[in-house]
Amino acid sequence: MSTSLEMKNIQKFYGPLHVVKDFDLHIQPGEFVTFLGPSGSGKTTALKMIAGFETPTSGDIFLGTRSIVDLPAYERGIGMVFQNYALFPHMTVAENVAFPLTVRKTPRKDVEEKLAKALQLVKMDQYSSRYPNQLSGGQQQRIALARAIVFNPSILLMDEPLGALDRNLREHMKIEIMRIQKELNMTVVFVTHDQDEALTMSDRIAVINEGRLVQVDDSKGLYSKPKNRFVASFVGESNMIPCRVDEAENGAGKVTMAGISTCSAQLTGQSQGDDGWLFVRPEHIDITPVSTSSEALNSVAGVIENVLFLGEMTRYHIRCGDETIIAKRQNRGQPHYTGGTSVTVSWKPEHCVMLN
Repeated sequence: MSTSLEMKNIQKFYGPLHVVKDFDLHIQPGEFVTFLGPSGSGKTTALKMIAGFETPTSGDIFLGTRSIVDLPAYERGIGMVFQNYALFPHMTVAENVAFPLTVRKTPRKDVEEKLAKALQLVKMDQYSSRYPNQLSGGQQQRIALARAIVFNPSILLMDEPLGALDRNLREHMKIEIMRIQKELNMTVVFVTHDQDEALTMSDRIAVINEGRLVQVDDSKGLYSKPKNRFVASFVGESNMIPCRVDEAENGAGKVTMAGISTCSAQLTGQSQGDDGWLFVRPEHIDITPVSTSSEALNSVAGVIENVLFLGEMTRYHIRCGDETIIAKRQNRGQPHYTGGTSVTVSWKPEHCVMLN
């Protein structure tokens, strides 16, 4: 049965190093939440404190209404999937998956029933007699997942479990993990530095930087309405153009971007005269042949510097004054531009936001 998880004002120090700061997060039963951040951001340390492998310097952690901060890891009833899978090489698949039940002294009849169910859930019931070195990376990952869920844990933690897989297998395993999580209605905390994994799999994403929760939101909210420059740059590809507010009224304003053009943008608390960054996604940039329209709001003249063919789309790097603006266009019958072409780039006011 899934349960809620709450982290209250968690702090973690390693000597003078403050690695997790003011961590407050409430996860609902059955929710899939991803900790997303760069290497060294504190996301794995936060996960280890939930698991019981690390102890918070201060703060509290609750599973449901029960504080677990002083409980040893083996008493927390939490499943864990590690990046390297941590399978026992001398045990068969069946023995590996049954191990959590064995150490809990589960009756043999229950072990057989739970083992069969777990292997069937991950579609590995035909491999029960094999050893880990006889399995592919994807199959080992499935076994690690089966072992983590076989004892019906209250919550499942996953620490970059897809990192060792190739791209195609990673895409397949994303879908499988989502299927299993939904089928079991299990609370999952998933750690990754891969934004695609986070955006695809999560109900909510907790972006972590330098030990702090920067923003917690669903995928669409995080992608379209980042709270600051770090989130905008880390989640998805973005244009960040230096700008200054000329006029501000009711959350919108006119800004001068890079000193070369005037733009209408959504503001995030800035006032007239404030400096910041104009944020707009590459897929929201339109490219047209150069014209006098470059004098209008939200458009600027430029020259295409680089053209990168990416299969389903093309990425254009366009030099506009001292700034390079990136645009992405689907390869579906739209005009194709070559390097050195003079163009006008433009975007709609609702697609650009000023960030600090």
